[in-house]
Amino acid sequence: MFVISRTTNASSEKTMPTREDITAPTIVCDIAARLTAPGTEFRLQARFEATGKRIALFGPSGSGKSLTLLALAGLLKPHAGRIEVRNRTFFDADSGVNIPARKRNVGMLFQDYALFPHLTVRDNVAFGLKPVFGPMKAVHRERVDELLELCGLTGLAGQRPAQISGGQRQRTALARALAPNPELLLLDEPFTALDQPLREKMRAELFAILERFDLPLVMVSHDLDDVDHFAQTLVAFGHGRALSVIDYETRRRTETARQILDPLFKAAQSQAI
Repeated sequence: MFVISRTTNASSEKTMPTREDITAPTIVCDIAARLTAPGTEFRLQARFEATGKRIALFGPSGSGKSLTLLALAGLLKPHAGRIEVRNRTFFDADSGVNIPARKRNVGMLFQDYALFPHLTVRDNVAFGLKPVFGPMKAVHRERVDELLELCGLTGLAGQRPAQISGGQRQRTALARALAPNPELLLLDEPFTALDQPLREKMRAELFAILERFDLPLVMVSHDLDDVDHFAQTLVAFGHGRALSVIDYETRRRTETARQILDPLFKAAQSQAI
């Protein structure tokens, strides 16, 4: 039986993390990148350390959040700096380290889900597990079956993306991201394509699935409700820079979401930064 959950019981032989492991930053990011297009240039300087199981990159559109997420995933190569995730170096310009995206063991849920329209739900979920040649291993088929059941997609396994709803497409993309058993999940504005009532439902469903996996995540969002639902640690972005890192979970005990997030959003939009 392929075990989905990462949680362990008291009798597990797995070594418990030391205090140093617990307090060590989940992500150390100190990167610079320059992107150009005809008549414009965007400079990213993302420098922050963030701990916690759920990290939110928050700020207005165009502030550098999604570019930072792409750099974490290995889909954008900075021209300078360093990225370390859970004590593993993903990128170091000085020493020439740049772990390819496929070897970083991260799952990514794109804003538009990026499902393959010609593949069924089952084949989309299984895509990252299929070998180039030959049949898929039995343990991987079992993994796909369990993820389909977990995400409520078993009855839709033979359907194509155009035949299912927006929420079902999101669950398909999430199952695909989880299939390779990643050590970190990256979410880029995961609820933007959904209407408001469905967003609330999908937030609850996604949270429950992530708790089942006990999987660290980094979420990009400019939506206050997304941040409030998921964030333990918040990295505020503005004008291509990480402006501050906040222990959101602790502050939320004494402040409302708007008391915390509105000033950050306004500061990020200010030209005086």
